[in-house]
Amino acid sequence: MAANTLGELASSRPVLASTRLRVGLVGFGRAGRAVAAVVLRRPGFTLEWVAQRTSAPASATAADVLGIDASGRGHLVSTRTVDARDLLDARPVDAIIDFSSTSGPAYYGDAAAARGTSIVCAVSNFDADMSPTFDRWGRTTRVLWSPNITLGINFLLVAARALRAIEPDADVEILEEHFRAKQDRSGTAQRLASSLDLDDECIKSLRAGEIVGNHEILFGMRHQNVRLRHESLTREAFGDGALFAVRHLARRPPGRYRMEDLLLAKMRQFDAAPVADPGHRRSAS
Repeated sequence: MAANTLGELASSRPVLASTRLRVGLVGFGRAGRAVAAVVLRRPGFTLEWVAQRTSAPASATAADVLGIDASGRGHLVSTRTVDARDLLDARPVDAIIDFSSTSGPAYYGDAAAARGTSIVCAVSNFDADMSPTFDRWGRTTRVLWSPNITLGINFLLVAARALRAIEPDADVEILEEHFRAKQDRSGTAQRLASSLDLDDECIKSLRAGEIVGNHEILFGMRHQNVRLRHESLTREAFGDGALFAVRHLARRPPGRYRMEDLLLAKMRQFDAAPVADPGHRRSAS
């Protein structure tokens, strides 16, 4: 029997401490499963449910599928048989993480926005501009969209923008490397190019083996070169980034956010911290 009986879901909802953030996950493909594994294992979070297109037995959980022992099991539900409004009423969550497809946000977006549930969308290559829709949802909840939500790639983006401002005349090329079966151009590479005011022609693509995702930005300058490179070793890196976003969105007001906004806020905290001057200590002694 498909997992479409919301009474069963509601009755099995655990009572959680207020410090634990409840997460709902949309999408259970390769990336979605890796993210689910991270959420299930991470202290301070509980995976309430996983919504996917296919049906599953009423008792099926992500924890069972992945072979992980966790308090939040991540009940599997089908987007074909369970309405997002009913799902969020039966099993409310603090945030929805989306690793599904371009049609995913249409399933949960309005329902999440109406309930003030944070939205962390990691879907790339939308067919149409989603900005107006994200802006509308951002009036009542926190919305973050990032085609590559890993912490490293977003730090690379911040660093690249800083270097671009320092050396605007540098020649800049972007190399993106992915697994052989990936046919489309990397949405992350396109975002990097756009953020640096570059055309997509600067992007070079390489497909080989099972590369999860590598991105490199080359700055060719007079007398020197600078290479900024990020490598995703496993898809669990997406889960780390998604939970960073969920945690740091939790106390923020409704609005549109970017991963670099959250990273820059952390960097400002670091910059504001007092740092001892070793030279001053030596002279004082």
